[in-house]
Amino acid sequence: MRNKIMFLSVFMFSMLMCAPAELMAATSGGSASEAAVAQDIAAEMEAVSADAVAAYDASGSVFQQITDLEQEKVLMELEKERAQLDLELDRLAAEKIKLHMEIDELSGRAEQQQQELENAQAKLEAEAAKLEREKEALEAQTEELATKKTTSATTNKSDEGKSFDFGDQYRLVNVIGAGAQLQATIENLATGQNRTISVGKVVDGYTVTSISLDEGVVFSDGNDTQTLNITKSK
Repeated sequence: MRNKIMFLSVFMFSMLMCAPAELMAATSGGSASEAAVAQDIAAEMEAVSADAVAAYDASGSVFQQITDLEQEKVLMELEKERAQLDLELDRLAAEKIKLHMEIDELSGRAEQQQQELENAQAKLEAEAAKLEREKEALEAQTEELATKKTTSATTNKSDEGKSFDFGDQYRLVNVIGAGAQLQATIENLATGQNRTISVGKVVDGYTVTSISLDEGVVFSDGNDTQTLNITKSK
């Protein structure tokens, strides 16, 4: 770069030196001798210019200083660009490391989430199995209760078919009073306690419908009618 600049400077100087002679020869319109003289002068000036160029030392000149400054400026710019590139490379390296760390973290999270899903699925399956067992136990209990209910209903129906026998539970002690004011005294054979009853009283679900000296006490629940008298009392 430096040599090219020096060559161009010397070339321009030579052209400036030769231009007056050539211009004079072209515009004077003189004789051939004058043209020859002009050519000789141009040749001598060219030789002098060549010698000057050969002897010219650009070291320490203003031109050299300017050239050196320009070169330093270019070098500084290049250094600045290289430093910027180094910073960009460092930034990219840091971003690459960060990206790898994020990838590793995401991979770890994915594995953790997969494990959590598997644990949740196992828990759900265990709960489903537990609920199935509870359902089976509940169905068994329901079936057992239904069986007991059926048995109880059958037993109750059988019991309902049996009539209540006052003669086995009570004994007519006496009948007192007159007319509609008759009252009867009965004894509970199980406890030995006496109870005075009149028409309309209820004894063990049966209502006293009538009391008489001849027929004794008549009980009725609407479906079944029983009579308790002296002869039937035990």
